[in-house]
Amino acid sequence: MSLIDRYGTRRELPAQLDLPPGSRLPKAVQTVLFLTKGPFISPRWQRRFGDVFSMDIAPAGRSVVLSRPEHVREIFAGAADTFHAGEGNAILGPIMGEHSVLLLDEEEHRLSRKRIMAAFHGETLQGWSEVVERIAADDVATWPTGQPVGVHQHMNDVSLEVILRVVFGLSAGERLDALRPRLQQLVRVGPMIFVGWLFPRLQAIGPWRRFARLKDDVDRLLYTEIAERRTAADLGERTDVLSKLLHAAPEQSDAELRDHLVTLLLAGHETTASTLAWTLHDLARRPELLARVQRAADEGDDAYLEATVKESMRLRPVIRNIARRLAKPARVAGYDLPAGVMIFPSIALVHQRADVWDEPAEFRPERFLGASPPPATWIPFGGGLRRCLGAGLASVEAIAVLKTVLRSVDLAPVGRPERHKARNVTIVPARGARLVTYRRSRAGSPAIG
Repeated sequence: MSLIDRYGTRRELPAQLDLPPGSRLPKAVQTVLFLTKGPFISPRWQRRFGDVFSMDIAPAGRSVVLSRPEHVREIFAGAADTFHAGEGNAILGPIMGEHSVLLLDEEEHRLSRKRIMAAFHGETLQGWSEVVERIAADDVATWPTGQPVGVHQHMNDVSLEVILRVVFGLSAGERLDALRPRLQQLVRVGPMIFVGWLFPRLQAIGPWRRFARLKDDVDRLLYTEIAERRTAADLGERTDVLSKLLHAAPEQSDAELRDHLVTLLLAGHETTASTLAWTLHDLARRPELLARVQRAADEGDDAYLEATVKESMRLRPVIRNIARRLAKPARVAGYDLPAGVMIFPSIALVHQRADVWDEPAEFRPERFLGASPPPATWIPFGGGLRRCLGAGLASVEAIAVLKTVLRSVDLAPVGRPERHKARNVTIVPARGARLVTYRRSRAGSPAIG
């Protein structure tokens, strides 16, 4: 069964739709622009067509983009049987699997989400913080001094190691060594791989064939680990997510557990790594702010570090859109839309609104100290019933890594600020967030010659 047939993206829509204005470029052109040039084309379309505009892209079809918080709140508060996020994320199905919580809707989603959430309670999160700091310290110790280094790759390495140990529960050994390079390849897939999922014949050639083989290798290793973990004598004492899922609900199939693991990997690895890379990239270009954040790291001021990460996620959202498909007709942002239309609340456009954020292009962590921002104005983790399950782990990881890095090194920029590049479903620094790093002789004292 093809992706299009499986997830219902060929729904017949009325010939005449009550859609907002939008581009009249051919569907293929709009698709390529949206997938590869999203950071540039979406603001351009917003300026031309307004805060609510339409587009026609594959595989979503006729779609409506929202950029006003009040319209986004309509979606977050909407009925689960009307606004289907699972169908909205359908393009990820071939890699995440049919049991992925991101691809489920209504009652199936509620039950799966409840089961996974049990593995992310507060005490466990705090225990993971120490593990993350150790992983980050080991990595930053390998960074060169006084010469350019691509910190995005290092953040990817750290984030992957966190997933392998905290989520998968793997320790040093042959399976960890076999999985690590394969998962590094898996999370680096580009937007063109998605095309092969839309047209199955492509999967027998070139990069799509190589990707299918890679996925099979990863699945084989994961299924072997799951089978062995079921018989672990200390299963109830382990704190990793896989062990907690097995201990709480051993009746889950191996396929369900595999899909949970891959979803947590893809949803939590590249996103956190890219956020940290952008944070370091931007701090290196703001010496006064860098000094203030380093002081927070030295003093253990987690509130300011958290505010810094939140501001980076506002300024540089690595996921630019949320997706919902209408399962029933609904009135959205003043338009009466039929079932089948895709809705895209735009994280990036909401985060750049001058009527919400004072001087939105500026990097100001203080925005997130004290009172919380108004509802649906800061939405990197989505919202409502579909808010990201891994938001707590992402926050703990980002604070721990940022603290460890800034206690260890000082940063200097390399060249001009980097442009955006699409990778997988995220937006990453085009040149890998290249920086020059210098060892700090002690906390609060950079050793720069």
